[in-house]
Amino acid sequence: MEEVAVFWFRRDLRLQDNHGLSKALASGVKVLPVFIFDTTILNQLEDPFDRRVDYIHQALAAINEELQKYGSALKTFYGRPSEIFNELRQTYKITAVYCNEDYEPEAINRDNQISASLSTHGISFHAFKDQVIFAKNEITKQDGSPYTVYTPYSNRWKILLSEQDLPVHKTNFGQFAQTVPTEIIPLSAIGFVKTDIVFSEPQLDISVITDYDKYRDFPGMNHTSRLGAALRFGTISIRECVRFALKSNETWLNDLIWREFFVQILYHFPKVVNHCFKEKYEQIQWRNNEEEFQRWCEGKTGYPIVDAGMRELNRTGFMHNRVRMIVASFLTKHLLIDWRWGAAYFAQKLLDYDLSANNGNWQWAAGCGCDAAPYFRIFNPAEQTRKFDKDLRYIRKWNPDFELNEIPLIVEHTFARQRALEIYKKGLG
Repeated sequence: MEEVAVFWFRRDLRLQDNHGLSKALASGVKVLPVFIFDTTILNQLEDPFDRRVDYIHQALAAINEELQKYGSALKTFYGRPSEIFNELRQTYKITAVYCNEDYEPEAINRDNQISASLSTHGISFHAFKDQVIFAKNEITKQDGSPYTVYTPYSNRWKILLSEQDLPVHKTNFGQFAQTVPTEIIPLSAIGFVKTDIVFSEPQLDISVITDYDKYRDFPGMNHTSRLGAALRFGTISIRECVRFALKSNETWLNDLIWREFFVQILYHFPKVVNHCFKEKYEQIQWRNNEEEFQRWCEGKTGYPIVDAGMRELNRTGFMHNRVRMIVASFLTKHLLIDWRWGAAYFAQKLLDYDLSANNGNWQWAAGCGCDAAPYFRIFNPAEQTRKFDKDLRYIRKWNPDFELNEIPLIVEHTFARQRALEIYKKGLG
């Protein structure tokens, strides 16, 4: 049996500047790269037209094509990771398994179980920090407790950051195991179909990021980095992004730090997956009107900017960040529908869906999160339109028939605002 170290790709789908991969390649043992289409995750996806699965599939194909230039190949599998590693043990003499850390509760449990199982066969398990600059307990208050407010966390993050936190991890292509060329498992074999997504190597656009602070809030301008999916699936290195942000734009750097803030909130407070960070907000009496929720999902609320946002999401899997805030505020405040309903819908639709950021931002919108806006901050869709889409470029693109007034207002703003204030106040005692 051939002796190999296995590198397990997860949310780090690139060959360059990949921390765990570089450690595996430096281990002195030939490295077998693998990816597992995990049925535990895929079985939760109801729609076979899922852009995320297609994005992953195309990114893996690009990795495989590159590896084949060096006489190696990416081995892909479909099943539960524990079962796949049992299969691999029958074929190879595995010295160690390498990967990069994942901080979601279910992923942590999975990795603990895999590590324990491998150790019974004398195989070591090594996980490295790769998707964030600072992880776990690297940024804490003086008493060792985690930060729960963004600004002091961000300030501490910037103070601690040094060149040593931003290395470029080298890839020694000569250390990959030599294998016959193989193709990635077809989408059809794992129950999915080709979508309209086209994967390309993520690029840092200096023209966008230099002016990011000036234009990021205007959805009609298309002036955001569009790197959410690349960061989510690791097709770009966070270290590369931070190095670029330090030279280019502090506002973009702050957004990258927000991402890490929510990762560490989820890590330290896993209850937030299903519960409000601020427990007293569990007392809010949501209306949860299913018909109104459906109208929100379909972009038929009668509020042009809300409807434009939902239609952009449904058609493309993307929504501009300013509009995400508007539609989330509308669902939780105007319609008084539980933030968990909205978070679940975004989880189905967003190409860049990431549990920690999605959860953190929905709780922010509902006022129940760790760093939340006060509950009495209720976005006025008309005012948001005047401020951020006054020429109606965004609305006309995604909701071109809005001027026909065919869709009646789902609820009148002043009435909805007053109702929300009363319900929140009552719930919070």
